[in-house]
Amino acid sequence: MKHLLALTAASALFAWQPATAQSTDLSTAIAADYDQKLEALFLDFHRNPELSYKETRTAAIMAKEWRASGFTVTEAVGGTGVVAVMKNGDGPTLMLRADMDGLPLVEDSGLDYMSTAKQVSIDGQEKPVMHACGHDVHITSLIGTGRQLAGMKDKWAGTLVLIAQPAEERIGGAKLMMDDGLYSRFPKPDYAVAFHVSSGLPTGKLAIREGIVSSSSDSVDITVHGVGAHGASPHRGKDPIVMAAQIIMNLQTIVSREIAPLKPGVITVGSLHSGFKHNIISDRAEMQLTVRSDDEETRKKLLDGIKRIAENVGRLNGMPEDKLPEVKVSHESTPANYNNVAMTQRVKAVFAGRFGEDVFDERPREGMGAEDFAYFVEPNTDVPGVYFSVGGTPQADFDREDAGGAQVPSHHSPFFKVAPRESVTLGTEAMTAAALELLAPKN
Repeated sequence: MKHLLALTAASALFAWQPATAQSTDLSTAIAADYDQKLEALFLDFHRNPELSYKETRTAAIMAKEWRASGFTVTEAVGGTGVVAVMKNGDGPTLMLRADMDGLPLVEDSGLDYMSTAKQVSIDGQEKPVMHACGHDVHITSLIGTGRQLAGMKDKWAGTLVLIAQPAEERIGGAKLMMDDGLYSRFPKPDYAVAFHVSSGLPTGKLAIREGIVSSSSDSVDITVHGVGAHGASPHRGKDPIVMAAQIIMNLQTIVSREIAPLKPGVITVGSLHSGFKHNIISDRAEMQLTVRSDDEETRKKLLDGIKRIAENVGRLNGMPEDKLPEVKVSHESTPANYNNVAMTQRVKAVFAGRFGEDVFDERPREGMGAEDFAYFVEPNTDVPGVYFSVGGTPQADFDREDAGGAQVPSHHSPFFKVAPRESVTLGTEAMTAAALELLAPKN
């Protein structure tokens, strides 16, 4: 009976495999899997997004799907993270990663599968939730990649580690997984790979570059103390709003006068709150900043400069030492993310051979977005990594924008949307092709 049950389970697992394992056309196999399985998963993920650190339903689905494909699965790694391991003989260890969380936005994409979800966030407030950054594409593709590789174990050798990571939007989930023993409790990877769908790239295109991929990001909070007074008698107080304004204007000199012109850096004040009445000078102001750089030296100069300027503005305004502005760097921080040069060249060559040289979009970076995949491939980990982008918007939409029509929605917008079939299938095929290269059996 025991052997019969095992045989039955094995047969169930293998039911979807023949078309994948025996197909000479990977893209055909993935397209078929999208029709039979992945589309339904994507739609479910999109309709049911979850906020950072709260991805319990999503994580449970990831665990279920990877177990069904034959992986050994561990849940609750670094909170809601999921780790799936498949050993297939001797060879290197490859880690493939997807992020799970959505964003606190009311979706207005016009799609017939729009999210209407709401969820209580970690701050205790109920918020709307939508997948406004394409993480539903990432997790669907990684399920598809796992299914493909599980069905073609004769084509690779080594250990495959798949991870579903929480809280990328708050750039905290990767560090939590690392702190929870990702590289000690589970096989430490020899390589790590991830991708991001991009609404700014046409469908069918890939973007992959050597070196810097995304910037460091630090969230900084500044509390400016003052002395409250009547608005008609400002001389009897110390105005924290005026001090905050002085801080804001002086912060811009860090980038323009302290950082080398060819070293990128950004200090943006995203929030300033103080007071509650027209004619009352408050006794405090709260500021929220985001700080970006591409190297640790610049990052340190920016953060040190913010603290120096804030504190000395307090002194300039006659505040005592125990009431100087307080500067705190929050836990929402990540280092810059760099692609390993040799590994990137290797993966890019595989993509060129599979999809053709014209698959690549070679436009340079235009912003300083951050990505906490960087924690998995920091120099002190000795794990080389590759992070690439997959196009998500049909070319026709860009053509309409160029002709004066509606703009292509950006990430983190309530109007965000991508073409799911094209994004999921290309993401799955690219990840599978990269894995087959990096886990190629030795002759």
